[in-house]
Amino acid sequence: MSVVLYGSPSTASLVVHWLLIELGIAHELRQLDFDKREQKSPEYLAINPQGRVPALLIDGKVLTESAAIAMHLADLHPGAKLAPDVGTPARAAYYRWMFFCAYTLMPAYRSWFYADEPAGEANSAVVKERARQQIEAAWLQVAGHLEGHGPYLLGAQVSAADFVLTMLMRWSRNMPRPSDRWPALAAFARRMKDRPSFVEVYRREGLTDWT
Repeated sequence: MSVVLYGSPSTASLVVHWLLIELGIAHELRQLDFDKREQKSPEYLAINPQGRVPALLIDGKVLTESAAIAMHLADLHPGAKLAPDVGTPARAAYYRWMFFCAYTLMPAYRSWFYADEPAGEANSAVVKERARQQIEAAWLQVAGHLEGHGPYLLGAQVSAADFVLTMLMRWSRNMPRPSDRWPALAAFARRMKDRPSFVEVYRREGLTDWT
């Protein structure tokens, strides 16, 4: 199987890179230089017309969207037990949290980091403040869930959703109230960051913050 990951450090491609290492999947990493806008180059747009990362090529077939890729990788490697069996209550909870990440947290982060996009530069401060409130409310909800049903999103068993959530926790590291200010989330993040695959993905991408 030929696997190629297009990404860029500290972006949504991090979770895909992390899972490839966690699952022991041989792959080629092609990091794009966002300062040079390589993600908007004709060559890359031919792979992902949205001009975003990640894009994962498996035997030449393209898959985009970090949460979708995470779910697919977990399904390709059932022995790792990063996704519950289809049709089970645990699988339903897995869907819930994966799409909580994709539909609740990711759009709010988009508004935080690119506050001028929804309503123009003149309204960016209002958009950013609303995004902050949404993100902090989401973390409060997740913290409450972990306190009552942890240590992972699905209880005792780690899943691909935990990897996605950890990446999104990292994105809050420079916000007014980072996600790990909630004790339950801090403990969760520590467990995930102690995984050898996290240490290795940090080494490969040259990251040094939020350790």
